[in-house]
Amino acid sequence: MAAPLALTMGDPAGIGGELTLKAWRALHRSGPTFVAIDNPERLAALAARLGMEIPLHRVEHPREADFALALPVLRIPLAAAAEAGRPDPANGAAVTAAIERAVRLALEREVAGVVTNPISKATLYQSGFAYPGHTEFLGVLTGTPEPPVMMLVSPGLRVVPVTVHVALRRALDMLDMETIAAAARTAAQALRTDFGIAAPRLAVAGLNPHAGEAGALGDEEERIIAPAIARLREQGIAASGPWPPDTMFTPQARGRYDAAICMYHDQALIPLKTLDVTRGVNVTLGLPIVRTSPDHGTAFDIAGEGIADPSSLIAAIRLAADLAARRTGATA
Repeated sequence: MAAPLALTMGDPAGIGGELTLKAWRALHRSGPTFVAIDNPERLAALAARLGMEIPLHRVEHPREADFALALPVLRIPLAAAAEAGRPDPANGAAVTAAIERAVRLALEREVAGVVTNPISKATLYQSGFAYPGHTEFLGVLTGTPEPPVMMLVSPGLRVVPVTVHVALRRALDMLDMETIAAAARTAAQALRTDFGIAAPRLAVAGLNPHAGEAGALGDEEERIIAPAIARLREQGIAASGPWPPDTMFTPQARGRYDAAICMYHDQALIPLKTLDVTRGVNVTLGLPIVRTSPDHGTAFDIAGEGIADPSSLIAAIRLAADLAARRTGATA
């Protein structure tokens, strides 16, 4: 039997539990299969609250349950009762424990990959979490020597932000030639190995309006971005730019590249989420395991109301299964 994916619970006060239940309902007949690393009592109470008849099976091993008959759950205890819409730092240890267990299972090949439900960084910081977000934490857990890279994927666009979960002012200070080139190299390698694109094309965004207007509106393009592109070309990577950020996401422009390398978080995520937020997926590149996530947050404002859209999580599960199958095929 093929290994299932591991699906972490995310913040127990957010919409992750509802999404997990809805994903099982959508996929239990067709797959891909997954095991929820969560609190089964919480999921059962949530299903009852939402009027969802979802059979749960607490398991001790990812492959024990028949996914078609019941949602398998590897139990994570909670320190405090989960209340929809009211995050509690007391449960921070449970949130991180679910991630740690999923990663350990993936490294041991007991699961095919990891799909993470949304976490609340602010809440985790209150519990002592020392990492900017999932991406950095996963890099430490997997012992990845190079910083992992975040890619957002939708049916019509792939984007990679060079700087991610930092204040914009700090992000500008973090940009340099090697940081840009390193993120692009990781993206190019992942496009080849995980997405099956033999000769990936990268479009590198400028930082300033009009990509600096030949230095009149900023010199970062000439000083750090163009040299990074030149270095990538020397290394055999088809990189182009710097492109004006306000025109590189048009339908015509998107057809000329396989991924856009963007300078900061919102430069990458705004166009992707505007185009297709319901099917956007967060993929962590550069890890020895497959990891995907929905492209949205915990949505505390609608948690427990039964209206959360599971489309992005379902897309994340399907993409994780595809990536895992491609990796398995490459190493078979």
